[in-house]
Amino acid sequence: MFVRLLLLLSLLTALPAVAQQAVRVPVDGIQLAAQLYRPAGAGRVPAVALFHGCGGVGVNNTRMAGLLKDWGYAALVVDSFGARRMVDVCGRHWPTQDDADKRVRDIDAALAWLSRQEFVDGSRLAFMGYSYGGGVALLRAFEAREPRARAAILLYPDCGLGTPLGAAPEPRQPTLFAMGALDDWTPPAQCQALIDRVKVGRELVETHVYADAHHSFDALGLPVRYLDGVGNRSKPGGCCGAHYGANEAAWKAFVADTKAFLARHLTPH
Repeated sequence: MFVRLLLLLSLLTALPAVAQQAVRVPVDGIQLAAQLYRPAGAGRVPAVALFHGCGGVGVNNTRMAGLLKDWGYAALVVDSFGARRMVDVCGRHWPTQDDADKRVRDIDAALAWLSRQEFVDGSRLAFMGYSYGGGVALLRAFEAREPRARAAILLYPDCGLGTPLGAAPEPRQPTLFAMGALDDWTPPAQCQALIDRVKVGRELVETHVYADAHHSFDALGLPVRYLDGVGNRSKPGGCCGAHYGANEAAWKAFVADTKAFLARHLTPH
């Protein structure tokens, strides 16, 4: 079963289309590989850093980066696994809370790297996390850290990682939660329970739950199926199994919601 899982995940982790530029982002004594998508034209532009899920950088990440570039944003797709000699962590060795806490520094490092680029407007930064990366981005979105981001996007995030945020989590910037209604890997109910605890800054939280959509609804071309070998924090003991696959209508709605969200929050004041 695990071999079949790896084959399925390879559909998302296949080599992406050629990026604008291969770069390195320093963090904790290592150099994270990253792909920079830079829009055409002169002037300083807003920028978004993207963080993958448990299977590593995938076509869904690079597809989104291409859209961001077309919309006028610089996009940085960060590989948190390669420099650490990891391939994927979707199996029974599901990432721990400690793993997630450490990975938050990847977000800090990427935002700092972007802020140093002469073509980037360092006052207009955002970050986006997918699944496990979305759970990591959740931790960053609810912490006061530098450099400050203007917006955060959490795509089917693992909100089970939000326990350290406590009884009254507080978003530090506008934060978009985008989830599939049928997701049984990172269920929307976990995120809603966290959002319901927000007492200060509730107006900063925007939530979209897409009908008939499972986990990885943006994995275009991949039919929904059940993966019985994956770790699942939402199940007793963190194991195992979840549905996974595309829903094109949900993907299109998410793209429209993301475009509008970024336009509202990364437009110069």
